[in-house]
Amino acid sequence: MYNSNVIIIVTREWEPIPLFTYVKSWEGKILASNIETKVDNLLRKIIEDLGYELYDVVYEKEGKDYYLRIFIDKDGGIDLNDCETVNNAINDILDEADYIKDQYFLEVSSPGLERTLRKKEHFMKQIGNEIMVKLYRPIDKKKEFSGTLTCYNDDSIGLDIQGNEIKIDLKDIALAKTIFNW
Repeated sequence: MYNSNVIIIVTREWEPIPLFTYVKSWEGKILASNIETKVDNLLRKIIEDLGYELYDVVYEKEGKDYYLRIFIDKDGGIDLNDCETVNNAINDILDEADYIKDQYFLEVSSPGLERTLRKKEHFMKQIGNEIMVKLYRPIDKKKEFSGTLTCYNDDSIGLDIQGNEIKIDLKDIALAKTIFNW
């Protein structure tokens, strides 16, 4: 068993590097959001039955390579053994489903301490907590804000910044992440 403090430090220092990686060989393409939805629907129950939460599925291209990233979580955090357990459980299922025709890297990892907020449930869990938001276009000449998430609805969030609340349209958010105070 890994010491969770060590895993957290390694995950933080090497955040762009996955804990577990495999290569898959395929041919062809499907849109990322469609793949993400299909993979989420395919794997959610399997991962939950193993005792983990499926936090997110991300399919994206970096350089010339495609990545299917499966982010898992559980109380007490995730270690390398957890990633291996989930990888072994989903690997053949993904092969059989054959949703992705291109070669891709499969990564199973923790969403990290400072996790990306992309879905309604991500935002809802963080109401009352501090988050950072980067925007596509500026509000009052600023494109980055940090504050307490006060609300979420289908088209915007509320952010309290030192007592001043601002509304940010979801369509304007390039990136939203939790903030961990080290």
